[in-house]
Amino acid sequence: MTLRLGDTVRVRMRKWADLPHWEFDAVYLGDDDHGTWLGFPRGTHMVRPGAEYVSPTDQLGLVPPVSAPDAERGWLVTFHGHGGLLSVYVDVVAPPTWSGPAVTAIDLDLDVVRELDGRVWVDDEDEFALHQVELDYPAEVIAAARASCDRLVALIGAGHPPYDDATKLPWFELLARWSRKAR
Repeated sequence: MTLRLGDTVRVRMRKWADLPHWEFDAVYLGDDDHGTWLGFPRGTHMVRPGAEYVSPTDQLGLVPPVSAPDAERGWLVTFHGHGGLLSVYVDVVAPPTWSGPAVTAIDLDLDVVRELDGRVWVDDEDEFALHQVELDYPAEVIAAARASCDRLVALIGAGHPPYDDATKLPWFELLARWSRKAR
């Protein structure tokens, strides 16, 4: 399936054993060597069981390329636009899968965050430890999630593309142009 600028992509986050988590629609922006870029315009409505969130700013999503080895695909990135509380938020996931214009990923709890001041840290270590027992994560899933998290901390901390400011700027500009045109 070929996506075109502005096509709707359904983002489905699940928890281990196919439990429901966040779901929302995104705008397809394009692909490059880093993966598939999605736009979440200000006002994007996101829902999960027991919670809702409306994006207060434009955001970008990046899905790793399907051509990359699975060991390098255990993430989904959100880049927060101007006015956001964070710079980068990365969900550590099982490698995302595509089915038509929908991408699904199993959230493995760990999140790598870069604050606006550049500080990088890992969130939800406690949830990851708890779910290893409660949701019975297999040993290979635990090892893959930890390796992905460690790799992301190093790349984001070093400002390696696509986690640098320069890589995301053209995509934010494209989202802004598309949003003006879509109104």
